[in-house]
Amino acid sequence: MTNIDLQLLVAAVQQAGSEGKISANAVENLCHWITAAEYGKYLPGIIEHIQSNRWQELDNAFWKVLEFGTGGRRGRMYPFGSNTINERTIGESAQGLANYVKSQFGTEGLKCAVAYDTRHRSREFAELCSGIMVANGFHVYMLDDYRATPQLSFLVREKQCHCGIMVTASHNPPSDNAVKVYWSTGGQILPPHDQAIIQEVMENVKDIESTRFETALNDGQVSICTAEIDAAFQKTLVQLSRPGPRDLKLVYSPLHGVGGNVIPAVLNASGFEDVVMFPGHANPDPDFTNVAGQISNPENVEVYQPIIEFARQQSADVILVTDPDADRLGCAAPVSLSADADWKIFNGNQLCAMLGAYRLESLQQVGRLSDESFQVTTLVTTQMLKRIGDSFGVTTHGDLLVGFKWIAGAIDQGGAEHFVYGTEESHGFMISDYCRDKDGAVASMLLAELAARLKADGKTLFDYLESLYWQYGYHQEELITIYMEGSEGMGRMTRLMNHFRDSMPETLGGLNVQSKRDYLTHTITHRGSETDELKGPTGNLIFFDFDQEGNYLCIRPSGTEPKVKIYLFTYEAAENLADLNVTHEEMSVRLESLQADISRIVDQIL
Repeated sequence: MTNIDLQLLVAAVQQAGSEGKISANAVENLCHWITAAEYGKYLPGIIEHIQSNRWQELDNAFWKVLEFGTGGRRGRMYPFGSNTINERTIGESAQGLANYVKSQFGTEGLKCAVAYDTRHRSREFAELCSGIMVANGFHVYMLDDYRATPQLSFLVREKQCHCGIMVTASHNPPSDNAVKVYWSTGGQILPPHDQAIIQEVMENVKDIESTRFETALNDGQVSICTAEIDAAFQKTLVQLSRPGPRDLKLVYSPLHGVGGNVIPAVLNASGFEDVVMFPGHANPDPDFTNVAGQISNPENVEVYQPIIEFARQQSADVILVTDPDADRLGCAAPVSLSADADWKIFNGNQLCAMLGAYRLESLQQVGRLSDESFQVTTLVTTQMLKRIGDSFGVTTHGDLLVGFKWIAGAIDQGGAEHFVYGTEESHGFMISDYCRDKDGAVASMLLAELAARLKADGKTLFDYLESLYWQYGYHQEELITIYMEGSEGMGRMTRLMNHFRDSMPETLGGLNVQSKRDYLTHTITHRGSETDELKGPTGNLIFFDFDQEGNYLCIRPSGTEPKVKIYLFTYEAAENLADLNVTHEEMSVRLESLQADISRIVDQIL
């Protein structure tokens, strides 16, 4: 096209911006894609959108440059756009990563690990990334089949790679995909590397160097090591298992994801031979067809209902569920050992506490806890874990932002030889140092061990949870999720956070608000407006602390999806407990009141 034609397109975009049809940021990014030569192949599609007045689609695709969030560079797939996952943004990410790694490690002997999940275009994007890394002088080690994200982290460490790329959008909707980028530690990219890579993409990536995947494979520049890593990964996990009862019937669902290729084999190898795959979710399916609402998330209670019916028919003891890239675990179980018992679903915080207690008990029994032992969690995870850790003399590092990359980073800071357990409320769990990410396989193994031991003693997982409540106090949490799509959604999120940043309600849910913690401004504001400095990480989180110990809430925008999360925490000290059922009812009422009040305020703001 001629310069005049391009300028006419730019003028049309600018006119749409002046008429409020498209945001100012989208105007800037879209005009860049129109005029920069490297985006030329996408012009026909962009022109069609402009001619058809599809300004909302263009705004959604261009209103920002997709950044590295808590889980990599993740978003909705679209044929073009700076804010979507497409061939160009994936390619830019890989090229920017290659450029930056070379600037940090030099150009000799570079290695990169690549893996992918069951989503639409994941294999295509994995081949694209592999070809780009090879063209930039890297030898690529690839898991050439649907494999779990923790296996990619393991591969980085096993082959001593300088970086890794996992093509997955985890539990996001079927419309999404992503690249999770890993550093030489096997952990996801942390500051300053994340921003440096984005800066590299923004400022220096014009041409993308690429080799055809088939050519790179035939030339020996890509090594397929799926079977080798499967065996090594499984052997490593089995070595972490604890001896004990194995009489347990498990029903497992991979939610149409990669877990079926990994987790049953790990369970079998660690002694659990009676593992039945839920047939409705067994096949890899990028549309998550048989999952309720197509939301393949262990936090989504609706996904469990058909599995529970199947488990009842199988007379199973426990249900295990992993998300599409098998790095997070969910669980349901009967509340008693009777054949007609009701089944209930554990939330993430309950699993955090139970697996943490089991892990520490197991290590204590074999004398592997020391004064230097530590566990790691996040600011929005239950405080029960810290109380459990304190009772074992184990330090809890809990002053971390949401995202397992921060937990992985804390392992190396504290010393991997002293690390015993890492977890977050969104169903992520990790032990030992074989990888630097949450792992649904090792969590499945631990939970099966615990359940089998309890069954041998005539108890259930719910009995175990209740015993923890009696010992460490009753903790009950709730999560409110508010979705806010597109550029308009981001504006609403910003407005919501600014409101709570500027003001503090006197009461919520019948509890007096005692103080506000703002991790973006590092300020504690007390009732009466006195302020103190808040130490800790910098992030867009706001906490309201109530006048009753252990009761508080947190508000934060998600780093992986267009939504705001509101976390509610209630607590009653162990010495105050007389009847757990009564306390449960009281805390449920408290949570309902908190949810009603905070939802009313949000509705007023938005």
